[in-house]
Amino acid sequence: MQKVLGIAGWSGSGKTTLIGALLPLLAARGLTVSVIKHSHHDIELDVAGKDSQRHRASGAHEVMVVSPYRFGLFAETPQALTLEQQLSRLAAVDLVLLEGQKTLPVPRIEVHRSACTKPWLYPDDPFVIALASDCAAATDLPQLPLDDHAAIADFIANWLKDSA
Repeated sequence: MQKVLGIAGWSGSGKTTLIGALLPLLAARGLTVSVIKHSHHDIELDVAGKDSQRHRASGAHEVMVVSPYRFGLFAETPQALTLEQQLSRLAAVDLVLLEGQKTLPVPRIEVHRSACTKPWLYPDDPFVIALASDCAAATDLPQLPLDDHAAIADFIANWLKDSA
């Protein structure tokens, strides 16, 4: 299985912003990274009226749209995909970041903002390996300043090296 690291936290904690900042920093360190973003809501990525959407609406199990630069795969799923099923759809990379999916048993960095009034995850989550926050916590876990993206990227690169 590919190396997987979760980026977990409550809604509004800054997970998406952090991942967006980390991707170019990790790429600059020579790492190839993919992202799986979880949504609790139904998603519609296709555009109504486009051929791909019409094929799906007509009953195609999967529709792949291909250009010289990228591709997109639209698939209907009768139930949520397991992590293994999600990973099997991705090309081999150095690291897959999971945004959300905080109930999966994978190592994760907890993202926490003091303005978010939700509790920390780490006291009850044995998979949290570090905290990225704008405030301190009473723990022995590594604590990374949320806005120091380079320090977080360094932590991830070292974690990858140490867990190889």
